[in-house]
Amino acid sequence: MSSLLNIPQKTAVEHIHGPMLVIAGAGSGKTRVVTYRIAHLIHMGIMPEHILAVTFTNKAAEEMQERIFALTKISILACTFHSLGARILRESIAPLGFSPSFAIYDEDDSLKLLRDCLKELNIKENMLKNIKNEISRAKNNLQLPEECQTPIKTPFERAFSQTYPLYQKKLRDYNALDFDDLLLYPHILFERFPDIKKLYQNRFLFILVDEYQDTNYAQYILTKSLAALHHNIFVVGDPDQSIYSWRGAQYENILRFDKDFAKAQVIHLEQNYRSSGNILKAANTLIQNNENRHEKNLWSTSGPGEKIKLFFAQTEQDEARFIIEQIEQYHKAKKIPLQEIVIFYRTNAQSRVFEDILLSKKIPYTIYGGISFYQRKEIKDILSFLRLALSPTDVLSFKRTINIPKRGIGTTSLEKLLLWVSSENCSILHFIEKFITSPSPYSDQLGKKQIQGFSDYLRIMQEIQQTIYNEAKCTEILQKALSITEYYSYLKEDMATYEDRKENIEQLIAKTILFDEKETRSSLFHFLEELSLVSGVAQKDKGDALKLMTLHNGKGLEFPVVFIAGLEEDLFPHVNAKSSSFQLEEERRLCYVGMTRAKEHLCLTASASRLLWGGHHFLQPSRFLKELPQDLIDIVEKDPEPFLEDRREPSNSIEGEFEVGNHVLHTAFGHGKIVKTYHTSFGLTYDILFVGERIPRSLVAQYAHLSPLSKEER
Repeated sequence: MSSLLNIPQKTAVEHIHGPMLVIAGAGSGKTRVVTYRIAHLIHMGIMPEHILAVTFTNKAAEEMQERIFALTKISILACTFHSLGARILRESIAPLGFSPSFAIYDEDDSLKLLRDCLKELNIKENMLKNIKNEISRAKNNLQLPEECQTPIKTPFERAFSQTYPLYQKKLRDYNALDFDDLLLYPHILFERFPDIKKLYQNRFLFILVDEYQDTNYAQYILTKSLAALHHNIFVVGDPDQSIYSWRGAQYENILRFDKDFAKAQVIHLEQNYRSSGNILKAANTLIQNNENRHEKNLWSTSGPGEKIKLFFAQTEQDEARFIIEQIEQYHKAKKIPLQEIVIFYRTNAQSRVFEDILLSKKIPYTIYGGISFYQRKEIKDILSFLRLALSPTDVLSFKRTINIPKRGIGTTSLEKLLLWVSSENCSILHFIEKFITSPSPYSDQLGKKQIQGFSDYLRIMQEIQQTIYNEAKCTEILQKALSITEYYSYLKEDMATYEDRKENIEQLIAKTILFDEKETRSSLFHFLEELSLVSGVAQKDKGDALKLMTLHNGKGLEFPVVFIAGLEEDLFPHVNAKSSSFQLEEERRLCYVGMTRAKEHLCLTASASRLLWGGHHFLQPSRFLKELPQDLIDIVEKDPEPFLEDRREPSNSIEGEFEVGNHVLHTAFGHGKIVKTYHTSFGLTYDILFVGERIPRSLVAQYAHLSPLSKEER
């Protein structure tokens, strides 16, 4: 066994008593170290029942058990933190007033119970998911309701302070625990009953924790409590790969391990068995810009390999086309299977432009850890409003949108209405209008709440229809439909997902902007037709398929070929992270994780112009690109320097064909007035406000083909 290990790995594996921290760099063989160490403990005579291994997913725990059994033919307890909590509570929860046969409520069960609480307290249901998230946050910080009493300043804080105690009371009444209670109640049990804590400390004499940098506060305290008596705790992780603070992970836990356990040994695993030398050197240089970390330096014996490719695109469409052309070359010329190639991006919304091209080229792909752009709920929701406005007989779109937001129209009321529509042989919206505005034999079969709900819905749909009639551009129609339906407010009912869903909607707006710019027959009907043709190409479970995923979903994976797209300021690092040094360092760790997924080929891309937040934006290259060693970079572009210039300083009067205030004619957009002139990486650029439009368009002079308009022609 030892012949398969390098010296630091062997030191870690053969360690038995006392605390040890293993800083395991990306691709350094940490899984082998953990499993071999457990096998070594068993070989040294440690009883298997005294060994506890904890990790973060059931899949990882099962794989660990399988590897250990393959080495020793003995089973040990390898589980997640939540499984460990459930095991402890099944055995010992009685002193806390629960029966050991307690039920464990999943997410749906918890939401149903919370919904009952809100109804009892007369609190609006649109707070449901946000209250659920806040309760989860409190429990993971080991706070009971009475420990969350703070001055109430907002309606939400008042609702939370009322709901959390009632929710916990109902759980107790029903002899039930939710998922977060599986971490909260072991802590309470150990605090109130030291003898029970000592029982488990003497049972689990050797504790191993994988991915320690991802522990939250509750997991950290549970681990410390179990190891407090014997200090035989062995944790493995890498603070440079801590990327989950948004779900409660505290990378500080691994940084302070040697303070929590004063005599801890610290081992660094720095030999990388995955990536080529140039990739590792670049990743090392990048992450050294973070201050809060354990110093280490990954290295490899596999040779330098090829340089990292860097491509500066003019637009995100150019970026996507370049990446997919490169992928076709790797696949066809170098015979690399598609499933061994990945495109990483910072946000889910970025998948749209790649999917459009991949679908058109019929290249099989899989969205890893997510769903295809056009299948995402928020995209289907808003498109369904538009489809029904154009086709008032579209039953599926009606069913999808009638309760966005909630209107109190249940399944029974809906089925009744659709039955009446069928018997009257008319469109859904026409029937609702007749039903609302004139006496009807159906009127007494629905309650006032349902009738009001249908009335509100009809008003919304009629406003959307009027917008379609008045507006020629798809972008204006979509934006007004979002406003009429108050869809962003609806998304805010779940603040945990709001930003991602909002970015997806903004990508749909970007799609309409491109459609309006290129189509002479720009109409909503043709736009929806195009989307139907694109999204209608089924994404089946294909054997050899390209992988698309966010960088967060890439943790723990590796690929021979890796592309990281969208390396621009405000996108990566994300605009929401730039005001905090803590968050900015996590963004850099995320980039480091992405780079170290690559085994042989790594390509980074950035775009000078991108459709974001519902419009054209000129962007600066990500600071992460400037932090990489330039001698390891191969720039795949003839003249990338203009991209690096500051393009954001406008000038009211510069040399060029037109100046601010000039009136011009564009072949597609018609008569416009120049409101700003400035230089970009493309050269002279104009912001032009066209007649009938409210927002100026950014057009590059050399591509715009503008004609001057005299006073007489205006």
